[in-house]
Amino acid sequence: MNLYLVFTLVTLAMGGVVWVFVYPFLSGERNTERRIASVARTEPIAPRLAQRSRREQVQGTLKEIEERQTKAKRLSLAARISQAGLTWSKRRFLLTAGSLGLGAFFLVLATGAGLLPALGVAFAAGCGLPLWLLSFLKKRRLARFLNGFADAVDLIVRGIKAGLPLLDSLKLIAEESEEPIRGEFRAIIETQAIGMPLGDACLRLYERMPVAEANFFGIVVFIQQRAGGNLSEALGNLSRVLRDRKKMKAKIQAMSMEAKASATIIGALPFFVMTVTFITAPNYIELLFTDPLGHAMLAVAAIWMSIGVFVMRKMINLDF
Repeated sequence: MNLYLVFTLVTLAMGGVVWVFVYPFLSGERNTERRIASVARTEPIAPRLAQRSRREQVQGTLKEIEERQTKAKRLSLAARISQAGLTWSKRRFLLTAGSLGLGAFFLVLATGAGLLPALGVAFAAGCGLPLWLLSFLKKRRLARFLNGFADAVDLIVRGIKAGLPLLDSLKLIAEESEEPIRGEFRAIIETQAIGMPLGDACLRLYERMPVAEANFFGIVVFIQQRAGGNLSEALGNLSRVLRDRKKMKAKIQAMSMEAKASATIIGALPFFVMTVTFITAPNYIELLFTDPLGHAMLAVAAIWMSIGVFVMRKMINLDF
Protein backbone atom coordinates (compact mmCIF):
# COMPACT_ATOMS: atom_id res chain seq x y z
CA MET A 1 0.00 0.00 0.00
CA ASN A 2 2.82 2.36 0.86
CA LEU A 3 4.55 1.50 -2.43
CA TYR A 4 1.46 2.47 -4.42
CA LEU A 5 1.16 5.73 -2.51
CA VAL A 6 4.80 6.68 -3.15
CA PHE A 7 4.44 5.83 -6.85
CA THR A 8 1.32 8.01 -7.10
CA LEU A 9 3.02 10.97 -5.41
CA VAL A 10 6.09 10.70 -7.67
CA THR A 11 3.91 10.52 -10.77
CA LEU A 12 1.94 13.59 -9.68
CA ALA A 13 5.17 15.52 -8.99
CA MET A 14 6.63 14.66 -12.38
CA GLY A 15 3.39 15.66 -14.05
CA GLY A 16 3.42 18.99 -12.22
CA VAL A 17 6.98 19.68 -13.34
CA VAL A 18 6.12 18.84 -16.93
CA TRP A 19 2.99 21.00 -16.68
CA VAL A 20 4.96 24.00 -15.40
CA PHE A 21 7.85 23.90 -17.90
CA VAL A 22 6.33 22.36 -21.04
CA TYR A 23 2.73 23.63 -21.13
CA PRO A 24 3.63 27.34 -21.79
CA PHE A 25 5.43 26.35 -25.00
CA LEU A 26 2.58 24.10 -26.12
CA SER A 27 -0.21 26.54 -25.34
CA GLY A 28 1.49 29.69 -26.67
CA GLU A 29 1.54 31.54 -23.32
CA ARG A 30 5.29 32.23 -23.63
CA ASN A 31 4.81 33.95 -27.00
CA THR A 32 1.96 35.98 -25.51
CA GLU A 33 4.17 37.13 -22.64
CA ARG A 34 6.90 38.18 -25.09
CA ARG A 35 4.44 40.22 -27.12
CA ILE A 36 3.06 41.92 -23.99
CA ALA A 37 6.59 42.71 -22.81
CA SER A 38 7.51 44.21 -26.19
CA VAL A 39 4.41 46.41 -26.14
CA ALA A 40 4.96 47.53 -22.53
CA ARG A 41 8.69 48.30 -23.02
CA THR A 42 9.71 51.77 -21.78
CA GLU A 43 11.74 52.52 -24.96
CA PRO A 44 9.58 51.66 -27.98
CA ILE A 45 11.33 50.33 -31.04
CA ALA A 46 9.78 52.76 -33.54
CA PRO A 47 11.07 55.99 -31.92
CA ARG A 48 14.53 54.48 -31.59
CA LEU A 49 14.52 53.61 -35.27
CA ALA A 50 13.26 57.11 -36.13
CA GLN A 51 15.97 58.68 -33.96
CA ARG A 52 18.61 56.53 -35.62
CA SER A 53 17.27 57.42 -39.05
CA ARG A 54 17.37 61.16 -38.23
CA ARG A 55 20.95 60.84 -36.94
CA GLU A 56 21.99 59.09 -40.13
CA GLN A 57 20.24 61.78 -42.18
CA VAL A 58 22.08 64.55 -40.31
CA GLN A 59 25.40 62.76 -40.78
CA GLY A 60 24.72 62.41 -44.49
CA THR A 61 23.81 66.09 -44.72
CA LEU A 62 27.03 67.12 -42.98
CA LYS A 63 29.03 64.93 -45.32
CA GLU A 64 27.32 66.53 -48.31
CA ILE A 65 28.11 70.01 -46.97
CA GLU A 66 31.76 69.09 -46.42
CA GLU A 67 32.12 67.72 -49.94
CA ARG A 68 30.48 70.82 -51.40
CA GLN A 69 32.76 73.18 -49.49
CA THR A 70 35.83 71.14 -50.43
CA LYS A 71 35.01 71.46 -54.12
CA ALA A 72 34.51 75.25 -53.81
CA LYS A 73 37.63 75.79 -51.70
CA ARG A 74 39.63 77.45 -54.48
CA LEU A 75 38.47 81.02 -54.93
CA SER A 76 38.35 82.83 -58.25
CA LEU A 77 39.29 86.45 -58.69
CA ALA A 78 35.63 87.42 -59.01
CA ALA A 79 34.88 85.72 -55.67
CA ARG A 80 37.74 87.57 -53.97
CA ILE A 81 36.48 90.88 -55.34
CA SER A 82 32.99 90.07 -54.05
CA GLN A 83 34.33 89.13 -50.60
CA ALA A 84 36.12 92.47 -50.44
CA GLY A 85 32.78 94.24 -50.92
CA LEU A 86 33.65 95.77 -54.29
CA THR A 87 31.18 95.95 -57.15
CA TRP A 88 33.92 95.92 -59.77
CA SER A 89 33.99 93.43 -62.57
CA LYS A 90 36.98 91.23 -63.17
CA ARG A 91 37.90 93.21 -66.30
CA ARG A 92 37.83 96.53 -64.46
CA PHE A 93 40.05 95.16 -61.67
CA LEU A 94 42.63 93.82 -64.14
CA LEU A 95 42.66 97.10 -66.08
CA THR A 96 43.16 99.07 -62.86
CA ALA A 97 46.00 96.79 -61.73
CA GLY A 98 47.65 97.02 -65.16
CA SER A 99 47.38 100.80 -65.14
CA LEU A 100 49.02 100.97 -61.72
CA GLY A 101 51.84 98.70 -62.89
CA LEU A 102 52.50 100.69 -66.05
CA GLY A 103 52.33 104.02 -64.21
CA ALA A 104 54.82 102.83 -61.58
CA PHE A 105 57.14 101.41 -64.28
CA PHE A 106 57.36 104.65 -66.27
CA LEU A 107 57.62 106.76 -63.10
CA VAL A 108 60.61 104.79 -61.77
CA LEU A 109 62.15 104.61 -65.24
CA ALA A 110 61.89 108.39 -65.57
CA THR A 111 63.92 108.85 -62.39
CA GLY A 112 66.83 106.97 -63.99
CA ALA A 113 66.85 104.08 -61.52
CA GLY A 114 67.27 101.47 -64.25
CA LEU A 115 65.21 98.75 -65.90
CA LEU A 116 65.33 96.10 -63.19
CA PRO A 117 64.21 98.41 -60.36
CA ALA A 118 61.45 99.73 -62.60
CA LEU A 119 60.24 96.17 -63.32
CA GLY A 120 60.30 95.30 -59.62
CA VAL A 121 58.31 98.38 -58.63
CA ALA A 122 55.87 97.78 -61.50
CA PHE A 123 55.30 94.19 -60.37
CA ALA A 124 54.71 95.31 -56.79
CA ALA A 125 52.32 98.06 -57.87
CA GLY A 126 50.46 95.96 -60.45
CA CYS A 127 50.19 92.66 -58.55
CA GLY A 128 51.11 93.10 -54.91
CA LEU A 129 49.24 96.33 -54.16
CA PRO A 130 45.83 95.31 -55.65
CA LEU A 131 45.91 91.88 -53.97
CA TRP A 132 46.91 93.44 -50.65
CA LEU A 133 44.08 95.93 -51.02
CA LEU A 134 41.61 93.08 -51.62
CA SER A 135 42.86 91.29 -48.52
CA PHE A 136 42.64 94.46 -46.41
CA LEU A 137 39.09 95.25 -47.54
CA LYS A 138 38.04 91.63 -47.00
CA LYS A 139 39.35 91.56 -43.41
CA ARG A 140 37.67 94.87 -42.61
CA ARG A 141 34.38 93.70 -44.07
CA LEU A 142 34.52 90.37 -42.20
CA ALA A 143 35.18 92.21 -38.94
CA ARG A 144 32.13 94.44 -39.48
CA PHE A 145 30.03 91.38 -40.33
CA LEU A 146 31.07 89.48 -37.20
CA ASN A 147 30.45 92.53 -35.04
CA GLY A 148 26.69 92.44 -35.69
CA PHE A 149 26.04 88.85 -36.78
CA ALA A 150 25.14 87.57 -33.29
CA ASP A 151 22.51 90.32 -32.94
CA ALA A 152 21.08 89.36 -36.33
CA VAL A 153 20.76 85.72 -35.24
CA ASP A 154 19.02 86.85 -32.03
CA LEU A 155 16.58 88.85 -34.16
CA ILE A 156 15.81 85.71 -36.19
CA VAL A 157 15.21 83.71 -33.00
CA ARG A 158 12.82 86.34 -31.62
CA GLY A 159 10.95 86.48 -34.93
CA ILE A 160 10.53 82.69 -35.06
CA LYS A 161 9.34 82.56 -31.44
CA ALA A 162 6.83 85.31 -32.27
CA GLY A 163 5.39 83.16 -35.06
CA LEU A 164 7.10 84.60 -38.11
CA PRO A 165 8.41 82.23 -40.79
CA LEU A 166 12.16 82.05 -41.28
CA LEU A 167 12.00 83.88 -44.62
CA ASP A 168 10.13 86.83 -43.08
CA SER A 169 12.71 87.03 -40.29
CA LEU A 170 15.49 87.14 -42.89
CA LYS A 171 13.64 89.91 -44.75
CA LEU A 172 13.42 91.86 -41.51
CA ILE A 173 17.22 91.69 -41.11
CA ALA A 174 17.72 92.65 -44.75
CA GLU A 175 15.66 95.80 -44.16
CA GLU A 176 16.82 96.97 -40.72
CA SER A 177 20.41 95.80 -40.27
CA GLU A 178 23.56 97.65 -41.31
CA GLU A 179 26.01 96.73 -44.02
CA PRO A 180 27.44 94.23 -44.78
CA ILE A 181 24.82 92.12 -42.95
CA ARG A 182 21.99 93.80 -44.84
CA GLY A 183 23.53 93.06 -48.24
CA GLU A 184 24.35 89.45 -47.40
CA PHE A 185 20.86 88.60 -46.15
CA ARG A 186 19.38 90.42 -49.13
CA ALA A 187 21.48 88.15 -51.34
CA ILE A 188 20.03 85.11 -49.49
CA ILE A 189 16.48 86.32 -50.13
CA GLU A 190 17.17 87.07 -53.79
CA THR A 191 18.79 83.66 -54.27
CA GLN A 192 15.80 81.97 -52.69
CA ALA A 193 13.42 83.99 -54.84
CA ILE A 194 14.87 82.59 -58.08
CA GLY A 195 14.14 79.00 -57.02
CA MET A 196 16.99 77.84 -54.77
CA PRO A 197 15.90 76.19 -51.49
CA LEU A 198 16.30 78.39 -48.43
CA GLY A 199 18.76 75.99 -46.79
CA ASP A 200 21.04 76.04 -49.83
CA ALA A 201 20.78 79.83 -50.03
CA CYS A 202 21.83 80.19 -46.38
CA LEU A 203 24.64 77.71 -46.94
CA ARG A 204 26.05 79.90 -49.72
CA LEU A 205 26.59 82.67 -47.18
CA TYR A 206 29.90 80.99 -46.30
CA GLU A 207 31.11 81.46 -49.88
CA ARG A 208 30.71 85.24 -49.60
CA MET A 209 31.69 85.48 -45.93
CA PRO A 210 34.38 82.84 -45.30
CA VAL A 211 34.18 82.80 -41.50
CA ALA A 212 33.23 79.95 -39.18
CA GLU A 213 30.21 81.85 -37.81
CA ALA A 214 28.59 82.11 -41.25
CA ASN A 215 29.33 78.44 -41.85
CA PHE A 216 27.62 77.49 -38.56
CA PHE A 217 24.52 79.48 -39.49
CA GLY A 218 24.27 77.91 -42.94
CA ILE A 219 24.72 74.38 -41.57
CA VAL A 220 22.04 74.87 -38.88
CA VAL A 221 19.45 76.17 -41.34
CA PHE A 222 20.37 73.57 -43.99
CA ILE A 223 20.03 70.65 -41.57
CA GLN A 224 16.76 71.99 -40.19
CA GLN A 225 15.34 72.24 -43.71
CA ARG A 226 16.44 68.67 -44.49
CA ALA A 227 15.88 66.80 -41.20
CA GLY A 228 13.51 69.07 -39.27
CA GLY A 229 13.82 70.12 -35.65
CA ASN A 230 13.34 73.12 -33.40
CA LEU A 231 14.93 75.95 -35.37
CA SER A 232 14.51 78.61 -32.68
CA GLU A 233 16.31 76.45 -30.11
CA ALA A 234 19.12 75.60 -32.54
CA LEU A 235 19.61 79.24 -33.54
CA GLY A 236 19.46 80.30 -29.90
CA ASN A 237 22.29 77.90 -29.08
CA LEU A 238 24.17 79.21 -32.11
CA SER A 239 23.74 82.79 -30.88
CA ARG A 240 25.27 81.88 -27.52
CA VAL A 241 28.16 80.16 -29.26
CA LEU A 242 28.76 83.23 -31.45
CA ARG A 243 28.81 85.55 -28.45
CA ASP A 244 31.18 83.26 -26.57
CA ARG A 245 33.51 83.17 -29.56
CA LYS A 246 33.37 86.96 -29.78
CA LYS A 247 34.26 87.31 -26.09
CA MET A 248 37.10 84.81 -26.42
CA LYS A 249 38.48 86.61 -29.47
CA ALA A 250 38.43 89.95 -27.63
CA LYS A 251 40.17 88.36 -24.65
CA ILE A 252 42.87 86.88 -26.89
CA GLN A 253 43.43 90.25 -28.57
CA ALA A 254 43.73 91.98 -25.20
CA MET A 255 46.24 89.41 -23.95
CA SER A 256 48.33 89.65 -27.11
CA MET A 257 48.57 93.45 -27.14
CA GLU A 258 51.63 93.40 -24.87
CA ALA A 259 53.41 91.00 -27.21
CA LYS A 260 52.45 93.14 -30.21
CA ALA A 261 53.83 96.28 -28.54
CA SER A 262 57.08 94.48 -27.72
CA ALA A 263 57.38 93.19 -31.29
CA THR A 264 56.79 96.71 -32.67
CA ILE A 265 59.51 98.16 -30.46
CA ILE A 266 61.98 95.40 -31.35
CA GLY A 267 61.24 95.78 -35.07
CA ALA A 268 61.59 99.58 -35.05
CA LEU A 269 64.71 99.69 -32.84
CA PRO A 270 67.31 99.01 -35.62
CA PHE A 271 65.87 101.75 -37.84
CA PHE A 272 65.74 104.17 -34.93
CA VAL A 273 69.37 103.47 -33.98
CA MET A 274 70.46 103.83 -37.62
CA THR A 275 68.66 107.17 -37.96
CA VAL A 276 70.12 108.57 -34.74
CA THR A 277 73.61 107.40 -35.71
CA PHE A 278 73.27 108.93 -39.16
CA ILE A 279 72.28 112.28 -37.62
CA THR A 280 74.92 112.36 -34.86
CA ALA A 281 77.85 110.62 -36.62
CA PRO A 282 77.32 110.36 -40.39
CA ASN A 283 80.95 109.46 -41.07
CA TYR A 284 80.62 106.40 -38.82
CA ILE A 285 77.71 104.87 -40.73
CA GLU A 286 78.21 106.11 -44.30
CA LEU A 287 80.40 103.07 -45.12
CA LEU A 288 77.23 100.96 -45.15
CA PHE A 289 75.96 103.03 -48.08
CA THR A 290 79.21 103.66 -49.99
CA ASP A 291 81.21 100.45 -49.63
CA PRO A 292 80.20 97.20 -51.45
CA LEU A 293 80.77 95.25 -48.25
CA GLY A 294 78.38 97.64 -46.49
CA HIS A 295 75.77 96.94 -49.16
CA ALA A 296 76.12 93.20 -48.56
CA MET A 297 75.82 93.73 -44.80
CA LEU A 298 72.66 95.81 -45.28
CA ALA A 299 71.18 93.12 -47.51
CA VAL A 300 71.93 90.35 -44.98
CA ALA A 301 70.56 92.50 -42.15
CA ALA A 302 67.38 93.18 -44.12
CA ILE A 303 66.91 89.45 -44.76
CA TRP A 304 67.39 88.49 -41.13
CA MET A 305 65.18 91.37 -40.03
CA SER A 306 62.41 90.22 -42.35
CA ILE A 307 62.68 86.66 -41.04
CA GLY A 308 62.49 87.90 -37.45
CA VAL A 309 59.44 90.07 -38.16
CA PHE A 310 57.74 87.17 -39.95
CA VAL A 311 58.37 84.78 -37.03
CA MET A 312 57.12 87.30 -34.46
CA ARG A 313 54.01 87.93 -36.54
CA LYS A 314 53.24 84.22 -36.69
CA MET A 315 53.73 83.89 -32.96
CA ILE A 316 51.51 86.86 -32.10
CA ASN A 317 48.64 86.55 -34.59
CA LEU A 318 46.43 83.79 -33.21
CA ASP A 319 43.76 82.35 -35.50
CA PHE A 320 40.47 81.77 -33.68
